[in-house]
Amino acid sequence: MTKIVILTGAGISAESGLGTFRDTDGLWARHRLEDVATPEGFARNPALVHAFYNARRVKAAAADPNAAHQAITRLQAAQNHDVFLITQNVDRLHEKAGSRQVLHMHGVLDGAVCASCGHRWAAPMEMQAGAVCDACKAPSARPDIVWFGEMPYGLDQIESKLRSADVFAAIGTSGQVYPAAGFAAQARGAGAHLVEINLEPSGGAQHFDELRTGPATQMVPAWVDALLAL
Repeated sequence: MTKIVILTGAGISAESGLGTFRDTDGLWARHRLEDVATPEGFARNPALVHAFYNARRVKAAAADPNAAHQAITRLQAAQNHDVFLITQNVDRLHEKAGSRQVLHMHGVLDGAVCASCGHRWAAPMEMQAGAVCDACKAPSARPDIVWFGEMPYGLDQIESKLRSADVFAAIGTSGQVYPAAGFAAQARGAGAHLVEINLEPSGGAQHFDELRTGPATQMVPAWVDALLAL
C-alpha cells in the first residue's frame, strides 16, 4: 500500500472563490496581518478580529468544493493508497467534498476556542467581542484559528506520517512558512517522492522530484488519475 501525505494550501480553494492573504483584493487586502491574525491584534481590538473572521466564516460556508478537493477524496477512497491529508486552510471544503480524514493544522473557521481555558466548541456564524466560553464562562472566546506566532495543530502526528511516507505532495501552497516549509525535507529524508502542484512554481520547487503547474482543478485530478492507474 502506497503511503501518501498531502499538504494543501490556499491555492486549492482559490477556484472555489476563497482568497488568500497574498491576494491584492478581498478581505485580506483591507487589513494588516498584525491586526487580524496575531494574538496581539486580538488583544488590541477583538471586535475588529471577530468582524474579520465573521466575514470569512460566512464566505467559506457558502463556498463549494471544486474538482481538486473531489479528486483528493477519490484518492482517499482507493484501497491501495493510504492517504494522510493535512491542510493549511481553515475552510471545510475537503470535508464538503467527502474527505473522511483531514488534519487542519491552522484550525477551522467554524470552530471557537477559549483563550483562557482552551475549551473548543462549534462557533456560531457570528462571534462578538466578549463572547463567553461554554465551559469556564470567561469572556475570552476567539476563533479557533492558529495565528502567526502560535503553534500549529498536530505537528507530532504530521512528523510521524512524514517519516513513513512514500509520496509527499504539496498542493496550492508556497511552502515558505515554517513549520510547513520543512515538511518536504522531512519526507525526502524518509525517501519519499516529492510532488508540487501549483499554479506557478513555488520558491522551493527545485527541491521537488515532480512539478505540475496549472489550475488546481485541472492538475490535481490529472495527478490523482495517474496514481490510480498505477
